[in-house]
Amino acid sequence: AIVWAVYILRLLPIGSHEWEKFVNPKDLEDTLKQNNLSLNRLDGMHFNIIKDEWNVSKDLSVNYIAKFIKN
Repeated sequence: AIVWAVYILRLLPIGSHEWEKFVNPKDLEDTLKQNNLSLNRLDGMHFNIIKDEWNVSKDLSVNYIAKFIKN
């Protein structure tokens, strides 16, 4: 996804993404749980380049959105 968005399609500036800084959903949930938040919803996000729109999906591997509730 990064190669496509940054280097091929030029949608994002070079250097705007670093794989080492990617936070996976499990690590995010663990960190926020330690800060008195609980996961309410977690969905993947998919960008359809042809329609130029975002859609909710089950795939959490590239883009995701989460809703947390303060305990």
